[in-house]
Amino acid sequence: MRVTGRGRAGRAGTGAAGTGRAGTGAAGAGPSPGGGRWAGVTLMVGSGLSNQVGAAVAALAFPVIGPVGVVAVRQWVAAAVLLAAGRPRLRSFTAAQWRPVLGLAVVFAAMNLSLYTAIDRIGLGLAVTLEFLGPLAVALAGSRRRTDLVCALAAAGAVAVLTRPQPSTDYLGIGLGLLAAVCWACYILLNRTVGARVPGLQGSAAAALVSGALYLPVGALALWLRPPTATAVACAVAAGVLSSAVPFLADLLALRRVPAQFFGIFMSVNPVLAALVGTVVLDERLDVTSWLAIAVIVTANAAALGAPCGPRDRRTS
Repeated sequence: MRVTGRGRAGRAGTGAAGTGRAGTGAAGAGPSPGGGRWAGVTLMVGSGLSNQVGAAVAALAFPVIGPVGVVAVRQWVAAAVLLAAGRPRLRSFTAAQWRPVLGLAVVFAAMNLSLYTAIDRIGLGLAVTLEFLGPLAVALAGSRRRTDLVCALAAAGAVAVLTRPQPSTDYLGIGLGLLAAVCWACYILLNRTVGARVPGLQGSAAAALVSGALYLPVGALALWLRPPTATAVACAVAAGVLSSAVPFLADLLALRRVPAQFFGIFMSVNPVLAALVGTVVLDERLDVTSWLAIAVIVTANAAALGAPCGPRDRRTS
């Protein structure tokens, strides 16, 4: 795995997946035909680019306030956006509703921190590619189709290529990218539970609020130890907007125009977008082998997500 350019201190979502993903499954109307689908594709491209550009902008603040400071500011921005959108009635939540919400909040916080720290160490494209193993694992879990087995083996081989030992290999960065993948898988499963138990966007908004609250002492300490500049804070806030607010709105609008399955397949292009943004904005360089491995993982994601759902999948989705 070879990345050159600004070095480890100068590289930066999901997010994760990475990220800042929350509540996008609550679009009201069904997909619209014809031109509406092209509008949906445009929105999805815009969402993906915004997410990855936001992560790249966050990288500009890493040398000043570090990944922890950036993630703290981003979590606070995400909490403000989702609170305004979801308006949760916290006092009406039952214990059965709070349990998955609290779990989602912890996963949300850990996912973004592990992803951004991985990005700082191994680069945007590789970190986001490793993170996308999370949704792939969820898609393949429990499947007995031969196609899914091939997808799993192909993705495993591609990861082995991406993480092959080299003098410059950063094993901690790779481990953090894989941790982000585990967090995203847990995020997907917990989001299903939250969506089933809490109406509308209230569950996601409550989780974002708790996650932002968890980062109050962490962020305060990080910003005290590494005093921010106005530029660094502006970059962190911009990352929160570009990687949380913009994708949140764009995904909601896109899901009204395209089927959910198509939306899931299209999300698989995010590792490619991340690698391209990393190359253009952060001057990262991937070798040809790494690009091929990224392409294999993207193809495996698309194949797994694009397969028709069986009866068992339809009951649990």
